[in-house]
Amino acid sequence: METYHIPVLLNESIDGLNIRPDGIYVDVTFGGGGHSREILRRLGPTGHLYGFDQDADAERNIVDDSRFTFVRSNFRYLTNWMRYYGIDRIDGLLADLGVSSHHFDDAERGFSFRFDAPLDMRMNKRAGTTAADLLNECDEARLADIFYLYGEMKSARRLAAAIVKERARQRIGTTGQLAAIAEQTLGPRGRKEMAQLFQALRIEVNHEMDALRDLLRGATELLAEGGRLSVITYHSLEDRIVKNVMKAGNPEGKVEQDFFGRIAAPLRPVNGKVVTPTAEEQQRNPRSRSAKLRMAEKQ
Repeated sequence: METYHIPVLLNESIDGLNIRPDGIYVDVTFGGGGHSREILRRLGPTGHLYGFDQDADAERNIVDDSRFTFVRSNFRYLTNWMRYYGIDRIDGLLADLGVSSHHFDDAERGFSFRFDAPLDMRMNKRAGTTAADLLNECDEARLADIFYLYGEMKSARRLAAAIVKERARQRIGTTGQLAAIAEQTLGPRGRKEMAQLFQALRIEVNHEMDALRDLLRGATELLAEGGRLSVITYHSLEDRIVKNVMKAGNPEGKVEQDFFGRIAAPLRPVNGKVVTPTAEEQQRNPRSRSAKLRMAEKQ
């Protein structure tokens, strides 16, 4: 049987939730269900877990447990769904923001340049704009911004210009076509920056930064006093947002103080040092190498 996804920092992230057996918890990145199964293992008979995933493929992994509810949705709508289920307070929320092994290994999804496949990259295949749509319809300045902001590519403008020139000749529809343009335009650097390029497109296609801001805002509102937030990040853009929310209460990291000079933030970080995978885990699961775990508690 194909392994959908190997959970990263499994015990560390669940330990960070400080689970109460009778608590209400949310796993907003259900995926293969690895983290969810561990949460359920620690819950008692009256506890409950809600698992979010917008990808239809994840539904094959739904846990058969009366204490579990699967929510077929983007996690940015967390507060709406919790209201739908009559939940106004949760005791903990887990988010593993990485792209699952399944997405990288399924050639037809277009997340990886290892395969020549359609440029899709949608987490939710039922709706939205594909990566191919973006490459063929965005103007040159917008493409350059996407590559620079979300991929932190130094060659963003040069690559955007090359893409616009190529699409005037033929539609760019596959990962192979895009990889060839990058290599021809950037030379040896093209192969090196490929991961950054694909990351940038994936983030834009799925509106990942906006969704993350909405999620963290909703989680902060929903957490009960003493409730825990456990978030695994994989690149600097999302990690910066998570760190700022946990320390200052907002994605920008703007620190606000009360009359006595105390930081007026709703969350309190519970791990002074970022938790990273052990050398053993990194060897066993190479996708974990860039992972960082941050945890916070509602004050």
